[in-house]
Amino acid sequence: MAGQSGEEFVPLTCTGWSVTRKYVEKQNITLSLPKDILREAKHLAVDQGISLSGFLVEALKERVRRLREIERAGARQRALMRRRLKLGTQGRVTWKRDQLHAR
Repeated sequence: MAGQSGEEFVPLTCTGWSVTRKYVEKQNITLSLPKDILREAKHLAVDQGISLSGFLVEALKERVRRLREIERAGARQRALMRRRLKLGTQGRVTWKRDQLHAR
């Protein structure tokens, strides 16, 4: 069911007999895409049995998920660097280059 403001009643999860639903507000946009990419996207959407709009939504969701993952990983690494991990050297180099690089 679509509302006048672009809302749609979308099933989110289904476990056993209970179904959880949520209103998802949508907004129309205009895209300018290269013709070859658009043609390929249409074919892929047909192959998956979904609309082009649905195909693009899934592609964008995946891209956003990956970028968020990368951002979180970067934040974790920066936090580790700020904590200055203890490597057992007390900040001193106790080895020689030749010891590290056997030739």
